[in-house]
Amino acid sequence: MTTALPQVLVRRAALPLDGAVPFTVGEGDWPLRGVLVQRAGALQAYVNRCPHAGHRLDLPVGKFTTPDGLWLRCASHGALFRFSDGECVAGPCAGRALQSLPITVDADGNVLLLALAAE
Repeated sequence: MTTALPQVLVRRAALPLDGAVPFTVGEGDWPLRGVLVQRAGALQAYVNRCPHAGHRLDLPVGKFTTPDGLWLRCASHGALFRFSDGECVAGPCAGRALQSLPITVDADGNVLLLALAAE
């Protein structure tokens, strides 16, 4: 996969104030699938893969949080993750964390991915 970086993910103004949205960078069979999280004004990006079994977090696609919106959740096995650092606080991967991705916001309000995840 060849992708020019930095890569615009979304305009910050389009993000929910407290929530999570999926993004994909690259094409083909193995693009980078991620989740962009905004909570109390802070932004984080993570690879959309649970550290427990490697499954996508969001099933159905685009649904990343618990019903009360307090935690990121892996739909496969119910693991719960903090928005702020991706650490698993409950479930089969407790003590492990989602893989973080480096992002920034440019002067035009675009959220940019700065580097791809290392495999």
